[in-house]
Amino acid sequence: MNNKNSNWVKLTLITCGITYVALVIFIPAVNVFYQAFKGGLGNFFNYLLTEECLLAVQLTVLIALIVVPINTIFGLCAAWVIARHKFPGRTMLVSILDLPFSVSPVVAGLMMVLLYGRHGWLGGVLEAINFKVIFALPGMILVTAFVTMPFVAREVIPVLEEVGSDQEEAAKTLGANEWETFLRVTLPNIRWGLLYGVILTNARAMGEFGAVSVVSGNIIRKTQTLSLFVEASYKQYEPQAAFAAAVLLACLGFVTLLIKEVVEHSTQRT
Repeated sequence: MNNKNSNWVKLTLITCGITYVALVIFIPAVNVFYQAFKGGLGNFFNYLLTEECLLAVQLTVLIALIVVPINTIFGLCAAWVIARHKFPGRTMLVSILDLPFSVSPVVAGLMMVLLYGRHGWLGGVLEAINFKVIFALPGMILVTAFVTMPFVAREVIPVLEEVGSDQEEAAKTLGANEWETFLRVTLPNIRWGLLYGVILTNARAMGEFGAVSVVSGNIIRKTQTLSLFVEASYKQYEPQAAFAAAVLLACLGFVTLLIKEVVEHSTQRT
């Protein structure tokens, strides 16, 4: 009787889980793909090859190409400091590092506007030197860097703490300098965690919407990323263009998930 009850509970939980995933992820995703391709493959590519969409893709890729290396370097430095040193304020630093996880992206965008906007704290200085941040590429890079800041550090810190510092100290004893120790000892030990963090950073950078929508102004052909293009197209009664761009974003997400699975599989093997 107990086994029957246990099996019934498991079956119920599995059914609830599958139903929830289907309603929240699978069915909406299938509908987006259906709407994008129901006019034919030719129409799908015609929507993707419009000038507005291509420029949105270029801008999205450009922001990712700038933000990902910056946050990779920052994440490595932050992880090294936090994992290898004990100092006053370490807990506070970790909490600050997690701030983008808890702060709404829209709030992050508003903070940038209040700081770098025309009437912001630094607005007068920026206007005096004719350097535009808000409603321009620099502002979009700043907010994207903010929302993607923790990923690399958060993936590398546990790896550094797990491997310890014994191998690094041994390398220094044998005459290796700091740079040689990092390249030949530290980096090979953290390579999978680092790659995982870079993948997550790239995925979030390409799909970011809330913070970018606040600081960009969503100016067509100038400050419109792919995610903003989806929203603008749908609001302008061009659903097919929106669905086509959404499929492209989804495909980028699928590629990211595939790379993530490969990295996790490689990590388990090593």
